[in-house]
Amino acid sequence: MTDFAITAAPSRATAPRLRALQLALLWFAGASGAIVFIEPSPYEFAILLSIVVFFASGLRIAPALIVPIALLIGVELGYTIGASSLLDDPIILNWLLTSWYMAITAIFFALVTLENTADRIEALARGYLVGGLIASLAGIAGYFNLIPGATDLLTYAGRARGTFKDPNVLGAFLIFPAVYALQRVIEGSFWSAMRNAVAFGIIALAIFLAFSRAAWGTLAGASILTIALMFVTAPTQQRRLRIVMLAALAGLVLVAAIAVLLSFDRIDALFKERASFAQPYDSGRFGRFGRHLLGAAMALDYPTGIGPLQFRRFFPEDTHNSFLNAFMSGGWISGILYPALVFITAAYGLRNVFVRTPWQRTYIAIVATLIVTLLESFIIDTDHWRHYFMLIGLTWGVAIASSRVRFHSNASP
Repeated sequence: MTDFAITAAPSRATAPRLRALQLALLWFAGASGAIVFIEPSPYEFAILLSIVVFFASGLRIAPALIVPIALLIGVELGYTIGASSLLDDPIILNWLLTSWYMAITAIFFALVTLENTADRIEALARGYLVGGLIASLAGIAGYFNLIPGATDLLTYAGRARGTFKDPNVLGAFLIFPAVYALQRVIEGSFWSAMRNAVAFGIIALAIFLAFSRAAWGTLAGASILTIALMFVTAPTQQRRLRIVMLAALAGLVLVAAIAVLLSFDRIDALFKERASFAQPYDSGRFGRFGRHLLGAAMALDYPTGIGPLQFRRFFPEDTHNSFLNAFMSGGWISGILYPALVFITAAYGLRNVFVRTPWQRTYIAIVATLIVTLLESFIIDTDHWRHYFMLIGLTWGVAIASSRVRFHSNASP
């Protein structure tokens, strides 16, 4: 498995100060992803600075990365063709540039995690956890009106949105740090488990108060998948028993906490409203799922798509389906390559999550969150979520690093 240097580096060994700077930048990128109600957000500055530092100090590319890079470029070329006649609209131009930017960040995270994998994904994950706590505390404070005058900023329609513009995106962003903290509750030492239990409780509360059905389902799905993968990959029967017992205890505590929250009339009323599957905007000919069927038929008549953000001109709302949006925005090129990208990424990650490496535990959280978010893409637009493209890039980079470990393990006598 030969890698090729993108820029010449003095040596494979990174100087201690440079290494510390790189880890700090990744931590900052993870933490700054929580602040997105201002644009450009701190995340954009963190990514730009990280790209400059990492490329200046040397990055290497693995041949296997040609697959996701080619798919990402293909998807974006489809979007560019679909938007070509609409670029005089600054909103469309901004959408297109944002799409290319998301693809670049995915490639960057894949390249970064090819080397020094354990330290780099841990720095990023810990920063992401801090960012998740910041966004969660802001959402909780806004919901309970703990900061005078900030309720309108931190909530939307009675739902917590914290440092995000939309409660649904807040909930989606918080899935990975919630799963990451839950892992450390189950497998960490006593004090580590206590600290992470507090973090998980805060983040889970914020997800609940966002009243996003998709986020509730994603948290449940990602947690179950993470625990299942932890159980399967546990090295001993004793470790498996510990996982089952602590996971069951965490589940009971979570159910009890929800029961306490529902004892408040305000929370109970909104919960019953949001928990219903019969939402007005979901049903009917032009409801969410009706639009999916009509849009799928429409996609056959537009080989180059109708262009970004044009679906709302034909229907009452946007697609709320990233796969359909790829067809609508980028025609058959993006419509075929986008699902190829995400499903190949998920399959490759799942294949390599079973390799025993120093970073296996964190990688389980990454892959589990990616897979469940991918499924969420069938009912909501995820194609401009910063953290989703971060997960795509991380999945590829760490999978390649894990496959090297497996290769060397199999090659050893």
